[in-house]
Amino acid sequence: MPKYVIERELPGAGKLSDADLQAIAQQSCGVLKRLGSEIQWQHSYVTGDKIYCVYIAPNEEMVRKHAEMGGFPANSVAKVSRVIDPTTAEARN
Repeated sequence: MPKYVIERELPGAGKLSDADLQAIAQQSCGVLKRLGSEIQWQHSYVTGDKIYCVYIAPNEEMVRKHAEMGGFPANSVAKVSRVIDPTTAEARN
């Protein structure tokens, strides 16, 4: 199933409290439960004014529906074409 990276512009995201982040996560999980098992949230990165989320979903429309239902911004949604890491540098035979 495809993986997506979602950029959510949220001014002050990096200053959100643990309680605020818990509430956001609970809202997201509630929407995911209503949408069913086709969409999964893997994790998110919180930065100064943005949150970058990684989801597995059948299509971009499902990712955007999650955002709409949860009241979350989805300023950009990008389908991941490949994943690389330090092991990518190793020689392959």
